[in-house]
Parts: sequence; C-alpha cells; structure tokens
Amino acid sequence: MTATAPGTSRARWLAPAALIVLALVPVAAGAARLVELSGGAVALPEQPRSAAAPVPLVVHILSALVFTVVGAFQFVPGTRGRRPRWHRLTGRIAAPAGLVAALSGLWLTVVIIGTDSGLLSLFRAAAGIGMAGSLVLGVAAVLRRDLARHRAWMLRGYALGLGAGTQVITAGVWLAVVGGTGSATEAWPMGAGWLINLAVAEWLIRRRAVVRARRSPSAPAATVGV
Repeated sequence: MTATAPGTSRARWLAPAALIVLALVPVAAGAARLVELSGGAVALPEQPRSAAAPVPLVVHILSALVFTVVGAFQFVPGTRGRRPRWHRLTGRIAAPAGLVAALSGLWLTVVIIGTDSGLLSLFRAAAGIGMAGSLVLGVAAVLRRDLARHRAWMLRGYALGLGAGTQVITAGVWLAVVGGTGSATEAWPMGAGWLINLAVAEWLIRRRAVVRARRSPSAPAATVGV
C-alpha cells in the first residue's frame, strides 16, 4: 500500500475549498436573511415582496446552501473511483437540494417578483429553468449509466447554482467601472455571472472529453451532454 504525499492530499481539496470560498458571500447573505426573517436585526436591504412569502424564501436559501456546499465535495479528485459510495451519498443530497433551490428560486421570480425587475427577472427565470433542467438530465443520465453525460449536466447545474458567488465579483467590477443602480443596470452583471460559470463548465466538459480521447485513441469520439 503506497502512502499519499501530504502535498498531493492537500491539493485534492483545492477545488472544493475554492468553490466554498466563492459561495461564502451569498451563503452569508442567506444566513443574514434567515436571521432577519426569524425576528433578528435587519442587515440587508429590505425585500418586502420576498418577506411576504417567507416559506419559499427560506426553502430557497437552505436548499441553495446545501447544494453549493455539499456539491463542492463532488469535485474532490478520486471520489468517483476510490470512494464511489461517498460520491453517491453526497450526490443524493446535493441533486435534490439543487432541484429544490432552482424551483423555489423560479417560483420567487415568477410569482413574487414578477416582471417588475424586467431583464433581470428574465435572466433569473432562465437560470432557474436551466439549472432544474440540467439536474434532471444529469440524474436521468446516471440512471442510464451514461456517466459522461451525467457529469456534464451536473456540472452545468452546479455552475448555474453557484452563479450568486460569481455575481458578487461581476457586480463589484460593474459598479466600479460603469456605476449606476436599478434593475436594468443590475441585470447585466448578474447575467454575466451565470454566463461566466457556464463558460467555465463547458470548458471543463470539453477538456475532460479531450483527455479521455487521448487516453483511449481507438475509442470513437463521443458528444458530451447533447
């Protein structure tokens, strides 16, 4: 039995640690909103429409928290091969939580916020539908034992779910460069956050397909997630 080098062991956790760090700001904002809804101090700008429907808001915050944190551990290298039981267990927690987060976010967008936010509402609805659809397709693929498409669709779903973390960065850059407030101005950096995450996900998916093709040059090229 060969021992794993300490540096190699630590490197395996870099990806999930980075993903959790990226999610820290929206997680902290969600925790502050939960404290507010439970009668605590108001730390964030008021959202009267969301506060009027606290149950779906709480469900959305908690399910998104579980999805982003538990889902990050799916990116630990070797868990699928060496510890498949761990991968399956965390996946069975993350996937339903992600679906609940997507559907509750979509419900809040359509029913509570409506079209008042204009383009931002359209972006939010598209992200919710895309996230829910990706997770459903990912689960359907693994049930068919199609692991390549399973990983591709789950990665897309996680990328959309982690959009709030990237949006902290894109909104900060947008505010520093462009400035301005309002839903019309806010929509573009929010949309950019989801778009950046999806672009990174697609790059990872294609990169993984190329690596597999190089390892098995005699195998036919496979389309991924389409």
